Amino acid sequence: MSKVYTRTGDLGTTAIHGGARVDKDDPRIEANGTLDELNCALGLVRSLLETEHPWQEDLREIQLELMAVMSLVATPSTLRDHNPNSLSPTLVGHLEECMDRMNAEINEREGYFILPGGTPLAAHLHQARVVARRAERRLVTLHHIDPVPAQILVLINRLSDLLFVMARYEVWQKQLQEDRWRAFAYKRKLKGKEV
Repeated sequence: MSKVYTRTGDLGTTAIHGGARVDKDDPRIEANGTLDELNCALGLVRSLLETEHPWQEDLREIQLELMAVMSLVATPSTLRDHNPNSLSPTLVGHLEECMDRMNAEINEREGYFILPGGTPLAAHLHQARVVARRAERRLVTLHHIDPVPAQILVLINRLSDLLFVMARYEVWQKQLQEDRWRAFAYKRKLKGKEV
């Protein structure tokens, strides 16, 4: 690109895949903007990790996948078959395996609402988690207007879960005490306690 600015968006519109122009606050752009914000949050998390940290490659793969997700979200469902980008069929399963391994090490049997923090890395993981949840909400809004591939909805939901577990794992590894609020209500009901 010889110039960053194009002036084509000066009046508040932007192009989507296929050439149509929509308002910059269109639900499709809101969803993609939040996914972009999520990708930046993951980049910040990676910048806090050592180069050889075992999470580096996984987070990089997630960032690459998010680029494909954004391309597909920018494409109306009627044109999606013409978009050459595709999603990994194994990534969600891999994220679940990662969570299962970390949870097995933490070995916490009861779930708690946790105050975000603990270490700078854990705090940034929580920040990325809430951006993922916001992206999920924006995608659901778009889905009501124009169907979003189910695989995308599952991926972003699972990614938020992963970031939560990573934050807990980071605090556990540093042998710090989590700042807990209280146990999840459904867990207390199962134990017969008052909610």
